[in-house]
Amino acid sequence: MSPTRRRLLSRFTTAVCALATTAAGPALARDAFPTKPLRIVVPFAAGGGVDILTRVLAQHLSEALKQPVTIDNRTGAGGNVGVDAVAKAPADGYTLVMATTGTHTINPGLYKSLPFDAEKDFAPITLVASVPNLLVVNPAVPAKDVKELVAYARSQPGKLSYASFGNGTGNHLSGEMFKSMAGLDVIHVPYKAAPQAVTDLIAGQTAFAFVNTPLALPHVRAGKLRALAVTGAKRSAATPEYPTMNEAGVPNYVVESWYGLMAPAGTPAPVVARLLHKEVVAVLAKPEVREFFAKQGADVVTSTPTEFAAQVRSEKARWAEVIKASGAKVD
Repeated sequence: MSPTRRRLLSRFTTAVCALATTAAGPALARDAFPTKPLRIVVPFAAGGGVDILTRVLAQHLSEALKQPVTIDNRTGAGGNVGVDAVAKAPADGYTLVMATTGTHTINPGLYKSLPFDAEKDFAPITLVASVPNLLVVNPAVPAKDVKELVAYARSQPGKLSYASFGNGTGNHLSGEMFKSMAGLDVIHVPYKAAPQAVTDLIAGQTAFAFVNTPLALPHVRAGKLRALAVTGAKRSAATPEYPTMNEAGVPNYVVESWYGLMAPAGTPAPVVARLLHKEVVAVLAKPEVREFFAKQGADVVTSTPTEFAAQVRSEKARWAEVIKASGAKVD
């Protein structure tokens, strides 16, 4: 072979190899994911129901991915501060958010404007859990069931108060629905964080509250609070002893909360579907994880990214109607 032909062949081979390396780069990067620690933003305070379940999930996910998975509690504005931080994070799969019914389906209809789009700015990974609220009262309240609570509140209009984790949160709207559907005149007392609201409820500063089950249940079992009903469409497998609100005398009252993992929009699909979704679902299938969730009053629920996205769209519309009817506003 002549020197000229050898030089041309060498250049051609180099170019082909370079092209192959460039094309394979993203695939190799995806296959190697993760190569550094991951962060899950919990947009609520440490110690709340969302935080409790996320920490257990993070521990097992860290073992599966062989990388640390840390929790970053970013509180404020009904979860909007933490959610916005993830919407603006690099779309590389290393920053996730534990989204909730409140952050992604209630807040869009509650706030006049948000710094993020609950649908367009996120890549859903999977639902994690379905968590009904528990209607709980301070033990000093002379009501052993929902009908007795309704009668007690009606006997002293404008005097009883209920706690929430902040204006516009899911438990605030749960309280407003109860107030409207049962025809009650009660006072809403919003708190900045869930633990503070529960602490004051236990101390008798407020009479009742709708508290997510993982946070409420330990206090109920310790006798510090009394549970009257669950807010789901059916009794919870974790707490079958408590009737639904519908069974307890408030027809058609249903509020079900969910938690689910999301990544920033633009995160590579293989990272979302093949790696994160696959690993998270596998973790949630572990008996010890399911048992822990059940003890906290949460039912493990998983979904495909497409199913999760569809649920967010449909629930946004439903909650917008509830918010409009309740007159709740947050600015």
